[in-house]
Amino acid sequence: MELMSTNNVSDADNQQERLKTVGWVVGFIDGEGCFSVSLHKNPTTKLGWQIMPEFVATQGQKSLNSLKKLQSFFGCGRIFVNRRHDNHNENLYRFCVRSYTDLKEKIVPFFKENKLQTAKFQDFEIFAKIINLMSKKEHLSKLGIKKIINLARKMNTKTRKRYFENPQTLIRQTLTLS
Repeated sequence: MELMSTNNVSDADNQQERLKTVGWVVGFIDGEGCFSVSLHKNPTTKLGWQIMPEFVATQGQKSLNSLKKLQSFFGCGRIFVNRRHDNHNENLYRFCVRSYTDLKEKIVPFFKENKLQTAKFQDFEIFAKIINLMSKKEHLSKLGIKKIINLARKMNTKTRKRYFENPQTLIRQTLTLS
């Protein structure tokens, strides 16, 4: 009996630690994360375009351990270094999840269950819709690409240009696909 109560305390401690970690992840992504969807010309695809959803968190070198913690928590993604040659004293690191399977099975379900608290919530909701459209293979049709682009255009409105190759011409060309 004594052993059982010790396990219950241990289980409660583990659950408490998990809740702290979940709260930290949500807060961290609210502040430092980004959900984005980009469109790239790709002549090897049937329609000549590739939809690329991505979940990213960025930190300076001094906070690299926080990105490693995210990678361990989600059990996926990669960390890339962005070497800086400007007046900053440290490189930037990006934790990126680009695998459609990981986005669909790990990232989207986590943030569906654990709601973001900032304006990023709206970006995430659109991102989740796009992942859902891709799961229905809609990104493989011209109409589906148009739907996805129209949704993606509503995301990250302050930084949208960096996620699209030449947004004015690319989006116009894509929307006129027939």
